[in-house]
Amino acid sequence: MNHRLQDRRPLRRARALTGTLTALGLTGALLAAAATPTTAAPADQAPAADVSPHAAQTIENIGASGAWWPNDLANFSPSVQARAAALLFSPDGLALSSYRYNIGGGGTGVTTPERAPEDFLADDGSYDWSKDKGGRTFLHYAARHGVDELIGFVNSAPAEWKTNGKSCGGHLKPEHDQDFARYLADLVQHFTARGVELDHISPFNEPTNSFDSCGQEGMLVDVDRRDDVVRAVGAELRSRHDTRRTGLIADESSSTDAFVDEVPEWLSQPGTAPYIDRLAHHTYNNPDDGGRARILELARAYDKPSWSTEICCFGKGGTGWNKEYDPTIDNALLMSRIIHKDFAVAHDSAFQWWTALSNKTGVDPEAGGGAGAAEKNGLGWNDGLIYYDENYATTGNQKLYMTKRYYALGQYSKFVRPGSVLHNVTGAPSGVEVTAYDHKGRWTVVVNNHNTTATPLDLRFHSKAGALEPQRAVRTSAGESWAAAPLPSVDGATVSATLPARSITTYVIGQRADTSATAVTGALRGAHAGKCLVADGTGARIASCTGEAGQTWSYGADGALRGADGGCLGVSDGGVLVAGDCADAWLLNGNGQVVHEATGRCLDVSGWATAEGSRVVLWTCTGGANQSWARR
Repeated sequence: MNHRLQDRRPLRRARALTGTLTALGLTGALLAAAATPTTAAPADQAPAADVSPHAAQTIENIGASGAWWPNDLANFSPSVQARAAALLFSPDGLALSSYRYNIGGGGTGVTTPERAPEDFLADDGSYDWSKDKGGRTFLHYAARHGVDELIGFVNSAPAEWKTNGKSCGGHLKPEHDQDFARYLADLVQHFTARGVELDHISPFNEPTNSFDSCGQEGMLVDVDRRDDVVRAVGAELRSRHDTRRTGLIADESSSTDAFVDEVPEWLSQPGTAPYIDRLAHHTYNNPDDGGRARILELARAYDKPSWSTEICCFGKGGTGWNKEYDPTIDNALLMSRIIHKDFAVAHDSAFQWWTALSNKTGVDPEAGGGAGAAEKNGLGWNDGLIYYDENYATTGNQKLYMTKRYYALGQYSKFVRPGSVLHNVTGAPSGVEVTAYDHKGRWTVVVNNHNTTATPLDLRFHSKAGALEPQRAVRTSAGESWAAAPLPSVDGATVSATLPARSITTYVIGQRADTSATAVTGALRGAHAGKCLVADGTGARIASCTGEAGQTWSYGADGALRGADGGCLGVSDGGVLVAGDCADAWLLNGNGQVVHEATGRCLDVSGWATAEGSRVVLWTCTGGANQSWARR
């Protein structure tokens, strides 16, 4: 959990634009994403939103971490432990597809007992695998429930290998890199032999945060040391002759700005990149759409999927860091907004919440006959999905308290299963966010309605008419948890529903066998200049929207933007946008960004120009109106 945020810094590295001509998506409409509720426009003013015919990234997992609550729940009754595990891992619960096991650093010097997980080192240098009872208990529960992705993550190396001899603050001594690597590889082998296969190891977490106040474990890993640690751990893991391979994720920066700045510095060091399977970031800096889009640019530069691996503790009406305990739909909608943006703007392949359980209600949860756990207060923290009594040892209270955040995460984790493929959704009504996922011919659509009034939604799929079969609808709202909701109606390839105020709804929609995608056709109008995109062999420009054929583009399943003459918008060898062949693809985000899929850069009206014939180029995504496009 991050308590010190990095200053925002621009991405300093310019990257060469490579590849030949690429194609452009086109159903972008500006997405109203203010943190405060809005009132939707009447239905007759809103055209149907579009599910892109072009597939974006594959979702690998959705999960949460086991820091630090297992240390407390080790003291709870076995029946409560089993219930907590079922709430997280079973199909009747969240059905989490990933779980982050906290590999403890021994807790030396840590002042908060539950945040001091044991390591497995004995005093004589051997291993004592009976340690970390709580952590092991829930790791085994996750494995028995069949959680797809088990991740071991490190907040601190064992204290004896650090510069300050503590599990908080300090650095890993360079002379102990290999000791640390052997320790992690031995741990992986130990658990594998007992049927618990760790799919990935994260060798450091929030490496710029010292946590030297010692309220929790932490370890500094300077940028020029991260590649050393990655190579040591990666080489040791690969040297073992197991029947499976455990990969590495890094660098788990607390802010996306540090992530895009610092990852290139260490990942570019010789021999380092082959050991990294996934690039991992946190979002405690509350990045805007431009900040999230730069994650995709970095991921494309190194050809590695990105994961959002930690977030919590936002509130008071916004997604920025705030001290608050809010178990209501208000904070749940904020969580769902963050998930939506991580998937639909950053195009992350995984979302992992910080800590699954917490005791930070701020007040006695039983105060007022249980109202303490059900009402907002400014003393606690929005760090958990489920809560328990901080004073359980003296009160004997082992109740578990649910939040709407729990149910909001379930709107994704229960239905967006590993292997689901995201398709961007554009043109959603103001105050509404939509993501759509195709999994083996069945659609899952998650819809956030932030409006204070019921909002109609028409959602157009680009499959053949008559192919859609609504199967299930599940809703979370102020008065509902996972309630059965009315199925949407179907008219041809469009499904329609009315979204209750302040709600999250998941629709499961099947398809019949013939599901050939149809293209989206229209002009692209820039939000800043109010002019349309045109292109020829000399370049791309904006021009007054006339409706003529030269301003019409067709966007299909391959992601190519085809003009009326069959040529596509693409990138020349010199990085200039031109009309030519159809070699590459584009992504169109619901916020209006049009993203070059190969580089993660945005279609940009150069210099914010508005004049007729002004150039359109590729540029690092900023979230500016000169990079926002809508179908006309």
